[in-house]
Amino acid sequence: MTRTEIEEKVKAFLLDDLEIDEDKIFPEALLKEDMGIDSLDYVDIVVIVEKNFGFRIKAEEMAPVKTLTQFYDYIESKIS
Repeated sequence: MTRTEIEEKVKAFLLDDLEIDEDKIFPEALLKEDMGIDSLDYVDIVVIVEKNFGFRIKAEEMAPVKTLTQFYDYIESKIS
């Protein structure tokens, strides 16, 4: 899976499943502060990522992930 495909899948679930406004979805966006992702959203993200990308997110690995770009990097590192 290419980086572009990862970004497209993530954007799709952010828009459709988490109902985040499209103008808040940009590479430098902070997941919590800019996008408003809270602890309940993280639970949904774990399920969605497992379904779409085939791996389980570990909380300790996600702890340093603050921006959308870092989230893309994390997913890319797990599937490559």
